[in-house]
Amino acid sequence: MDYETHEHDVLVIGAGGAGLRAAIEASAAGVSVGLVCKSLLGKAHTVMAEGGVAAALANVDDRDNWRVHFADTMRGGQYTNNWRMAELHAKEAPARVHELEAWGAVFDRTKDGRILQRNFGGHRYARLAHVGDRTGLEMIRTLQDHGIHQGINVYMECTVIRLLKDGDRVTGAFAYYREKGRFVLFKAKAIVLATGGIGKAYEITSNSWEYTGDGHSLAYHAGADLVDMEFVQFHPTGMVWPPSVRGILVTEGVRGEGGVLRNNQGKRFMFGDIPPNYKEQTADNEEEGWRYTMGDKNARRPPELLTRDHVARCIVREVKEGRGTPHGGVYLDIAWIKERIPNAAEHIKRKLPSMYHQFKELGNIDITKEPMEIGPTTHYMMGGVRVDGDSQMSNVPGLFAAGECAGGLHGANRLGGNSLSDLLVFGKRAGEYAAKFAKEHGAGKVADDQAEAAARWALEPFERTTGDEGPYKVQQDLQVMMQKLVGIVRKEDEMQKALDGLQKLGERARHVLVVGNREYNPGWHTALDLDNLFTVSEAITRASIERKESRGAQFREDYPSKSDALGKVLVIIRKGPDGRMQVNQQPIPEMPAELKQIIQEMK
Repeated sequence: MDYETHEHDVLVIGAGGAGLRAAIEASAAGVSVGLVCKSLLGKAHTVMAEGGVAAALANVDDRDNWRVHFADTMRGGQYTNNWRMAELHAKEAPARVHELEAWGAVFDRTKDGRILQRNFGGHRYARLAHVGDRTGLEMIRTLQDHGIHQGINVYMECTVIRLLKDGDRVTGAFAYYREKGRFVLFKAKAIVLATGGIGKAYEITSNSWEYTGDGHSLAYHAGADLVDMEFVQFHPTGMVWPPSVRGILVTEGVRGEGGVLRNNQGKRFMFGDIPPNYKEQTADNEEEGWRYTMGDKNARRPPELLTRDHVARCIVREVKEGRGTPHGGVYLDIAWIKERIPNAAEHIKRKLPSMYHQFKELGNIDITKEPMEIGPTTHYMMGGVRVDGDSQMSNVPGLFAAGECAGGLHGANRLGGNSLSDLLVFGKRAGEYAAKFAKEHGAGKVADDQAEAAARWALEPFERTTGDEGPYKVQQDLQVMMQKLVGIVRKEDEMQKALDGLQKLGERARHVLVVGNREYNPGWHTALDLDNLFTVSEAITRASIERKESRGAQFREDYPSKSDALGKVLVIIRKGPDGRMQVNQQPIPEMPAELKQIIQEMK
């Protein structure tokens, strides 16, 4: 079979924030770098990140430092985080933000010219460096502009369908160009996965079309361990109306700037449900909450800025108990600040320009005058490839992961803004150590039969003669099932039904037909994506069944309390010798005494 071949020292799969940062760092180490984009360069899902980059710069509140950031991240993750990653992230995030600034990123500024920072849920102090509510777009623009001068070879609209191995080690990847359907073989001494999340496994999601769990699935089938797959974050605030925009993200920055949540009775319901471990840090009245959003250092944060998992569950409760909006959400109101400040409309437009435009154009709502209808949306995957905290290498030699497709940093729940600093900190580390690995190891062999097998598998949908179903209906049925049975609130009997459903859907997927040829064929692309979606959906479901407790984003209606014993273990997913998915528990490595002391001091 004919296919073009490219050789690089380091191959980076994914061109969002983590992938670009990894490619830049690897190239700076003097090795040959290939960067594979599923879409066009600059169109990765990172552009949709709005609120800001979490980093303890202490520009707005001089009480902030890496220790507070570390403690906030661990508390938010319910202490199942990879503590080494949380430590490195908190320590290195400020340097990565300043580096981005040096490369040309434009940030909002304090009056004395420093990078401005805003409040966000779960962060004790104003910590998110931002550009209005378009921070991800600015990050991608900056990394892209800097990266194209580094001698990186970019392969756009190219999707990897298989990692290739020589013994235990990865040595290449097999892919196809989405435009023409041509196959391409990449040979590499080290590979960095930076493919993002799994949102398209669910019906309602803020994620782009690219987020089909590619990196998770590629790593799993290559023998890498997955961790924390039960922890899927449902962002509390996605658009719910009109139906065409359901799930599109409404940034947490709205609440950081003073936006409040109300039910259909006009009540701010979040004051009635403040978790014990956040009681001391959370305002118990509206006046104090408002002062916090205005920068009063003596005020505690409003309950709307509690962690995302908790806020999402509170919204679901209001809707279930009949206090929701006409379209099945609750109200998010930023317009009310006109009662507090002059020129409120201009203030909102300046602070939240994208949100103003989004609701005006898509929902015909003026957020400076009326509330938004919002509800939870599948947003982020805390789980992913289990990696070494320092190097980001998986248990498969030469295979690294960074960003959303890597697990560990966020534990059971990610704090807003930590994702963008995660991309920078661990994208850099993955690129650095992948280049180091490539220099220390020669090129491995890439067996032709592995590439041939991948190509034959990819062409199967064209060659089937039985079946009358296309791939879109199978994907839609999968999304509806996962949303209903493995969503925000979970029960064992429903998740067992999901496992049965996955088997039946998998059988249907093996018979889907694709018509036409390989050029410009989105039906074919969807048929190939199904394999990844089934892999991650099964991993999420099995891990969720295994963790018989409620912790962070994992809420079990049949096990509503935390378990001390399960709080000390990780759920690990791996592919067994027989090809079946294995689930086991492993103890969380002991945290050093000095980090334990920081957590105690910050409580």
